[in-house]
Amino acid sequence: MICLCCCGFFSKAQKLKFLIPDGAVVQHAGSIGYFSGGVSYDLFKSKKGSLDITYGYLPENKGGAFSTISTKFIYRPLKIKANDWLTIYPINPATFISYTVNKDFDLTWDRGQYSKGYYYWSEALRIHLAFGSELKFNTNKLIQSKKINALSLYYEINTNDVYIINYVQNKSYLNITDIFKAGIGLRAYF
Repeated sequence: MICLCCCGFFSKAQKLKFLIPDGAVVQHAGSIGYFSGGVSYDLFKSKKGSLDITYGYLPENKGGAFSTISTKFIYRPLKIKANDWLTIYPINPATFISYTVNKDFDLTWDRGQYSKGYYYWSEALRIHLAFGSELKFNTNKLIQSKKINALSLYYEINTNDVYIINYVQNKSYLNITDIFKAGIGLRAYF
């Protein structure tokens, strides 16, 4: 005999399957914390894209104790299959939004302290543009892993809305290299 209440549960659980991550990611630096970690979701049938949701932390001795929550979209348009265990993604454009969680950072500027329009950006919310490269190792071929299908080592260089505006307005004082930040990371594919 089939329990009707259980069938409804499994039907709802199957609909929520998309919430289960396709991977995990850890990153050092790169505008999302000194160290950050989170989940990754494959996008598109071709898996040329991914969506990462991470939590990062910057310790007091590295610039001020605060946390960052970010959502990153990465696209992998080029794929070079070096051999059966290594795939190279030479150029991966990305964009992400980061939110800094800190009592001194607000989404909007204090209206009583500054006149309307004086500051036109949020202290806590940043929009980033990035690019990087990735080396993806097929762990099924290398170590016959049953839980992790692949591991990737990647780097990323990014800038954000405020850095770009500051550079455009202050070209005589800033070098283009001053507005870019770098990070390295490891991604596990399940």
